[in-house]
Amino acid sequence: MHKSGYVNIIGKPNAGKSTLINALIGEKLSIISPKVQTTRHRILGILSEEDYQIVFSDTPGIIEDPKYLLQEKMMTFVKSALSDADVILLLVEFTDKVENILKLYNDYKAKNIPLLLVINKIDIAKTQEEVVEFMEHFKHIPEEDLIPISATKNFNTQRIVTRSLELLPEQEAFFDKEQYTDKSERFIASEMIREKIFQFYKQEIPYSIEVAILKWEDTETILKIHAEIFVNRASQKPILIGRGGEALKRLGTTVRIDLEKLYEKKVFLDLYVKVRQDWRENKNMLKDFGYDAV
Repeated sequence: MHKSGYVNIIGKPNAGKSTLINALIGEKLSIISPKVQTTRHRILGILSEEDYQIVFSDTPGIIEDPKYLLQEKMMTFVKSALSDADVILLLVEFTDKVENILKLYNDYKAKNIPLLLVINKIDIAKTQEEVVEFMEHFKHIPEEDLIPISATKNFNTQRIVTRSLELLPEQEAFFDKEQYTDKSERFIASEMIREKIFQFYKQEIPYSIEVAILKWEDTETILKIHAEIFVNRASQKPILIGRGGEALKRLGTTVRIDLEKLYEKKVFLDLYVKVRQDWRENKNMLKDFGYDAV
């Protein structure tokens, strides 16, 4: 008997979806930042054993009222995750309002797809009694479908795997058993650059950039990458570069160190900044950046 299927993670921005999928797979697939809307694409994390394959799906945080075309495209990834889900994993925060959680739960329960309500960040509770009291609000939900976790501590996440396997159908694997994501090495590298931009820059800058890998030369000992960072307005370019190029140099050095750890070889990374005016509202540019790949 072999089980397989899609367990798709849905939730509000900053609920911890990316942290959770990284913990479940044991690899860094999705970038992480305390800022909201860090994840823009749908990213698959594939967990395989001899008798099962669970395809977890990380998605952008749910935006009720998209402000520009990029956010609308991001929400198409959420919709696609609902269309092929064998199990929906609704991830919410321990600090969320109970009424908001229940509304989300009821909305997704109505879709008649097996639904797990996962309460994340319970590690911030001051006492165990506080967690128990919070969980009492959801006692009408079957106990096996209500899972409190801490994704950052990787606490109780195995329950998600166990329950998902109980709900998934018997069928063959969708992907090669050695594969752990659907994304290319180029995509992962571009996301690592974006992650550091979220870390180093403030306000609108992280939300105004996109990264493209234009050149990728990989040998046994050296990986050479040419990447371009596109900004939304001309005034953002000097901010990203910094005085004398210092900010861009720091960004490149930090990313290069992470890439060398990931690929276990020497990395040469060239970063360039270009202006693509209002790219977040340009349908053709968004297509080039992969936002039509649903």
